[in-house]
Amino acid sequence: MAKGEIASAGDATSLEALISRAASSHGGLPPVDKWNPDFCGDLDMEIRADGTWFYMGTPIGRAPLVRLFSTVLRKDEDGKTYLVTPVEKVGIRVEDAPFVAVEMSVTERDGQQVLTFRTNVGDIVEAGADHPMRFEIAGDNDELKPYLHVRGRLEALVSRALMYDVVALGHASTIDGISMFNIKSGGMDFPIMPMDQLEALSQ
Repeated sequence: MAKGEIASAGDATSLEALISRAASSHGGLPPVDKWNPDFCGDLDMEIRADGTWFYMGTPIGRAPLVRLFSTVLRKDEDGKTYLVTPVEKVGIRVEDAPFVAVEMSVTERDGQQVLTFRTNVGDIVEAGADHPMRFEIAGDNDELKPYLHVRGRLEALVSRALMYDVVALGHASTIDGISMFNIKSGGMDFPIMPMDQLEALSQ
């Protein structure tokens, strides 16, 4: 594929080669942040907001293949997301976050609450100093959207169903002199929103 060329129906062989190279790197998470291959263009692949992967407008139904692709994802400083192997880097589209957190467990360690999430591609991520959470208010309906850092610059959007479980664990805390609706995990505070904003949204 020429530099900057958009992948099309004739690029099935290129996709198969990409799958092969990704598979050869598999065995734990490959060191994609250390690879610096040439950019080979954009692939007609998209990750929708619900975590479904599409190739040329068709859902990729094979979970092991989606998991394989997810291990070679990288988001660069340009804000774009790529599939990266040692010899190539191809751009893909991401509607929201590349992963979705679909399950959460709440445990206690050394007297501290710990939230552990499972993503739709099987990553197990413990919210804390190494994997912070952040919260956005988005859309016309002021929808609360929690995000969890997974690795590199990649995040998981916490599913809407799970979001309610997260919010149920929130409590008021004073952070930097401001009363915040806050959640704790692994000894870290993750502010959701100011309490006065929460009260306004609740009216």
